[in-house]
Amino acid sequence: MNTVNLTVVVACRDEAKAIRPFLHSLLAQDFAGMTWEVIIADGMSTDGTRQLVDDYCREHPQIHIVDNPGKIVSSGLNSAIRAAKGKYILRMDAHTEYAPDYCAKCVEALERSGADNAGGPARTRVRGIVPRAIAAAYHSRFSTGGARFHDPEFEGWVDTVPYGCWRATTFDHLGLFDETLVRNQDDEFNLRLIRSGGKIWQDPAIRSWYSPRATLGGLFNQYFQYGFWKVAVIRKHRLPGSWRHLVPSVFVTAFLGLPVIALLGFLIGATSAGWFAAALSLALFAVYSTCLVAASLLAARTSGWVTLPYLPLAFAAYHFSYGLGFVAGLTVFAWTNGPVQHDSVFARITR
Repeated sequence: MNTVNLTVVVACRDEAKAIRPFLHSLLAQDFAGMTWEVIIADGMSTDGTRQLVDDYCREHPQIHIVDNPGKIVSSGLNSAIRAAKGKYILRMDAHTEYAPDYCAKCVEALERSGADNAGGPARTRVRGIVPRAIAAAYHSRFSTGGARFHDPEFEGWVDTVPYGCWRATTFDHLGLFDETLVRNQDDEFNLRLIRSGGKIWQDPAIRSWYSPRATLGGLFNQYFQYGFWKVAVIRKHRLPGSWRHLVPSVFVTAFLGLPVIALLGFLIGATSAGWFAAALSLALFAVYSTCLVAASLLAARTSGWVTLPYLPLAFAAYHFSYGLGFVAGLTVFAWTNGPVQHDSVFARITR
């Protein structure tokens, strides 16, 4: 009986357009002599994804498919991990392109660094002016708060990486992904790993290219959910993984709340308080507008000046969507102790 060195796990649902190119790139991987398998957890797709994967399974015995009746990423990854036979578990995503040595580099970095999780930085590959602006804002410290995995050149210890590569024994010690989380399940797992004494290593030699949302509306929906589910992670661990996660919600609350306070002050006759809130609101607006213009000019230098009109909108979408999602999460989770339904507006996955 052959030993499997590496298991690649993938959670997907209704990915008929993306799954074929993804599987082609996966089969083109140089596994550096490792025996390998791929386990795809299908979230009960209705667009033909299952049939496409079944065709590949018949042609390539290393590819297997399992059901994911939970339909979300965390339950899908867990279904795939439970079926895995590999010494190493490597997560991949159907909306990402991978260098031919991606899998081999992940395992190499994991062993060389002695880390408990290893991966590469977040790189993007897009077409079109608006997607270029969204990608440029994605890599800016102004939108990410300095998260190191957004820096394509950073090598060293980090608090999270896109996807990840672990020893299978790590899941034996820590458990699997939290299936109450529709989003941020990887951040929560990595937070759990670090707080248990584990380490995460980022190596820029591990190359992949993510396709971010192509529209500002899609970006807003995505980061609204990220902000919402970040509250669930903080509630579980009683402390944020990083204080930068709180900044957008504080900013949005002040940005939207100060004008309301000023108006109320004038209406009830507390004019001094009204003028003070109005002055703070104007000052915050001026500072934010200045930072928005400066960050957009810096980002346009690398993404192309044609993206400049869209960059302020992209930055604002990152900030306000995440902040509003976080505030919504605080509100919803303050009123409920149970899990949020996966078919709710806060959980519906769109692309």
